[in-house]
Amino acid sequence: MKALSVWSAIFLSILITQISSAQETFRTDQSTDESLDWYQLEPGKFPPEGSAHYFSGELIQKDHVNRTGRLRVSRTDAQRRSHWDLSVDFRMLPYGSLKYHGAPAALKDIPVGTHLHGWFYKKAPDEEVKTIFHNRSSLEADFTRCFRLEDDFSYYASRNRAWKVAAVNLEEMKLSVFGITLDNKLTEEKLTVFDLQRSTRVWQGKSIASLEDIKPGQVIQLNLTWATLYGPGRVTDLWLDKESQQTAALHQLPIHRDHQKDRGLAGWVAEVDNQKRAVTVTLFDGVDGGLLKEFQPNTSATIVVAEPNLRSYDQVNDRKGGPILAVKDAPKQPGSSGVQVVVQPSLLLEGFRPGRIVRVFPAGWPIISIPLEERLWPARD
Repeated sequence: MKALSVWSAIFLSILITQISSAQETFRTDQSTDESLDWYQLEPGKFPPEGSAHYFSGELIQKDHVNRTGRLRVSRTDAQRRSHWDLSVDFRMLPYGSLKYHGAPAALKDIPVGTHLHGWFYKKAPDEEVKTIFHNRSSLEADFTRCFRLEDDFSYYASRNRAWKVAAVNLEEMKLSVFGITLDNKLTEEKLTVFDLQRSTRVWQGKSIASLEDIKPGQVIQLNLTWATLYGPGRVTDLWLDKESQQTAALHQLPIHRDHQKDRGLAGWVAEVDNQKRAVTVTLFDGVDGGLLKEFQPNTSATIVVAEPNLRSYDQVNDRKGGPILAVKDAPKQPGSSGVQVVVQPSLLLEGFRPGRIVRVFPAGWPIISIPLEERLWPARD
């Protein structure tokens, strides 16, 4: 009986190992198996949870129309000195999202020079890595497909973290802080010293404050530039209290909502029923949840054909609308809002095919001409 128990334990151990190996089919930031390759994106599929690779950097260039940009990667201990401060070109995935000041955002909302936290996937197999002086490239150069970007404000606030002022020295323009959780528990025992500038914007309540209003003991959020170039970074914006942080988010939210209402919510076609002329669209994540609730059964919606960069051709003329047959729950996956809308347009356009990108307008959203530079049609000479 004892021998049987030993063999059962061995069998169970082998089984657990096999299950663990089967589950860990790709490398992650938490993985201990560096022989595994990083997850490679598949067309028409959302990526699995935890499969993106994280690194931070400063936004040094952007093309907000095509949702592309360039980050100067932050310095880390993993880099050789010769590879410090090298940049990575990125493009937002169709379901890629951004946050700024604690609210959803578009790339146009984020100023060049902002330090960002990002999650990325490896480039397509046929994509070339750009190099610079003496064929150098960043350690992160392969990770060009961006799933998410967040400024420091959004990154720390969404993780229930903040900074507590330990000291402020306006003669030397230094701000000393400890990392804490919002319930005042210390997360970093080591003091972090940021650089202040005369141009640093200070916010308190609903008003503009000054550097003189920074006091020890305050729990703050901040945004940075020049991070890791000369120490932890220079402070561009600093919010001294909870009210000022809420005000910043409440200011960004309507900017996001107006942007989406002018262009429609993006998603991809999950299914087409040719007999019923029904198009099922899975809406992407990263938008204000209130906008998703504006899709209701027994109302109508309009679908516009778009491309992976979310640009449409001519949304006033290149569109078809009809009744919403259903609003359904979909599996909540990274990149997916978990909402599917089934629309019966008056005509099935060529772009209404499974896997294709579309933008959807619920009833009541005016469909207007967007600026010419944002359109894909007519093509330029």
